[in-house]
Amino acid sequence: MERKYENDEMQIDLIEIFYVLKSKILAILGAGLLFGVLACAYAAFMVKPVYTSTSMVLVMPKEVSLSSSLQLGSQLTSDYSVLITSRPVLSEVVDELGLNIDYKALKGAVSINNPSGTRILQLSVQYGDAKKAKEIADKLAEVSSEYIGEQMEVTPPKIIEKGEIPTSRSNAGMSKMAMMGVLAGMVLCAGVVILQSLLDDTIKTEEDIEKYLGISSLSVIPDRKDYINGTRKKSKRADSGQHGSN
Repeated sequence: MERKYENDEMQIDLIEIFYVLKSKILAILGAGLLFGVLACAYAAFMVKPVYTSTSMVLVMPKEVSLSSSLQLGSQLTSDYSVLITSRPVLSEVVDELGLNIDYKALKGAVSINNPSGTRILQLSVQYGDAKKAKEIADKLAEVSSEYIGEQMEVTPPKIIEKGEIPTSRSNAGMSKMAMMGVLAGMVLCAGVVILQSLLDDTIKTEEDIEKYLGISSLSVIPDRKDYINGTRKKSKRADSGQHGSN
């Protein structure tokens, strides 16, 4: 029975929180709108767009049987990944394309992925210009293929797919940032409202007397100020009526 009472009390608290949030819905929506506008402005003026283009190469082991080709290819992909992002390869890409960055900055923009169970390497490049991102991805695949063939004296990785010019940015755009800002603002404002409600232990109703003091209220006294104002209004009307009759 006591557990049921605790559950009932918890349910009443949740209902109270619901009504508190409902009473502050305009403030919550306003906070969400404000944060959304700020996030949209931040994405428009502070965040530079980033575009990603990906080319793919196939690791081709030389003079091996078909049964061991996959195993050897998987082992070579680790070596190839290191060579692709090596200083000679990246420096040549920078020089041939005339990029305004050094090889270290380019290395931070390159990511290599090897899908599980394949001999394929995906060379992804992130850059602030969509067309330039494709050019870098294609040139990286070309230069690294030649470099790996020369240094390891193996069959150079075969370029099986060139990059495409990305049509959308890979980092968060204005619409996504605005949506995240709206949600963050609403959640933050709702959290502040709930926290204020939980910390507010002032007695406002007779139910609060039973809740916080554990005693029952025998009667309710009306607001004295309203009563005085009401009598004053009545007295003024009565006085005006008496003066009018005289």
